[in-house]
Amino acid sequence: MTTTVAAYAAPAPKAPLERTTITRRAVGEHDVLIEIKFAGICHSDIHQVNEDWGQSPFPMVPGHEIAGIVTEVGSGVTRHAVGDRVGVGCFVDSCRECANCLAGMEQYCKNGTPTYPAGHDGQPTYGGYSTHIVVDENYVLRIPEGIGLDVAAPLLCAGVTLYSPLSHWQAGPGKKVAIVGLGGLGHMGVKIAKAMGAEVTVLSQSLRKQEDGLRLGADHFHATSDPATFTELAGTFDLIVSTVSAPVDLDAYLGLLAVDGTLVNVGVPAEPNSIRMFSLIMGRKSLAGSMIGSIRETQDMLDFCAAHGFGAEIETIGVEQINDAYKRVLDSDVRYRFVIDIATFAA
Repeated sequence: MTTTVAAYAAPAPKAPLERTTITRRAVGEHDVLIEIKFAGICHSDIHQVNEDWGQSPFPMVPGHEIAGIVTEVGSGVTRHAVGDRVGVGCFVDSCRECANCLAGMEQYCKNGTPTYPAGHDGQPTYGGYSTHIVVDENYVLRIPEGIGLDVAAPLLCAGVTLYSPLSHWQAGPGKKVAIVGLGGLGHMGVKIAKAMGAEVTVLSQSLRKQEDGLRLGADHFHATSDPATFTELAGTFDLIVSTVSAPVDLDAYLGLLAVDGTLVNVGVPAEPNSIRMFSLIMGRKSLAGSMIGSIRETQDMLDFCAAHGFGAEIETIGVEQINDAYKRVLDSDVRYRFVIDIATFAA
């Protein structure tokens, strides 16, 4: 039977989020019911609520960084059991038949189902700003015991969004890697790239977060507001991962790459950008993009973080603080990820 649960939703585009109730589907044969303990606030939640990326269905319950405990499983479930510590990321289904799905790259399925806002089997999907969620077992991740559920929640998006390109472009010993932006995504990039063995540089607008960057594992920290940075570091990096959600001077950043270097964008500005072709051909450089990660990559990332003893840097809030948290994210006033304590729904 379906279940009515508490949630925080945006009733309309750009509207403040408010407490409400939503209906979760009945637990099917291959479904897992999760009691959500923590949900991260991603900048993309704000983009979705504000319709920066196009029209979306409302009311909208955001949240795709979900950590909790399994409380019920369907009769055919084999991957998870009641009591398991689990997570849910940015998508909750895919077609399972296309070339990308068959290759283990479900995040690029053209008919995939985002955790929100979308539809599944004729019903709207709602995200993690709620007390419970029902998800197909194949899209539920195991959270290792070595990571607290609170610091694990942001790994389901921020963690894998950086792990996937760092792994794909082989960050590791002997590689010079730069992370652009030290925010919710960037701080995870620093931790992961350093744990992979790379020499890590943070490129941030100012030196305001330099102490944090070095504490998190960066070897170097430079301010991009200083033109000398782009002169001094020209031709330095094998890999640059840009996490910023605002337009940047791509030509300037491409100039920081060594021959055969790659600039990967994981941030998604609302506005278009452009480059000069000479920025690419002078050095056989590549401009690339990467979107979250597959189920396998996400599990690998969780295991990797647990093995190296770290999760996200978080500030825990109650549900009544969500709207204020949105404002603070836009003001870059968080170090480095807001995580909602779902237990506060009961307060």
